[in-house]
Amino acid sequence: MHHFVPWQDRARCRDYDPEIFFPEKGGSSREAKRICAECPVRIECLNYALRRDERYGVWGGMSERERRPTARKKSTAKKSTARKKSTAKKSTARKKSTAKKSTARKKSTAKRR
Repeated sequence: MHHFVPWQDRARCRDYDPEIFFPEKGGSSREAKRICAECPVRIECLNYALRRDERYGVWGGMSERERRPTARKKSTAKKSTARKKSTAKKSTARKKSTAKKSTARKKSTAKRR
């Protein structure tokens, strides 16, 4: 199912045969990249392809092979951010736990005196 995205109305590729942007394996994507280079929504198109993990065709002037390292970097950055958030939550939980234990020890020591 294809979902319409507003920037697609302004895309230069709308005026060309879609087969140009989906060359056969081993075929040239030079013409598609030339068209994309002059497109006013090239960045939106590329971001769309990266977010949706588009595996085929030229999007935003990049082939799937060219997009792969960029997608990997974004994926790694997301994982790193998630890991940092998880570590921060664990650290906060540890601090709270340590504070409770410390308070309990102080109360226990005070009762013994």
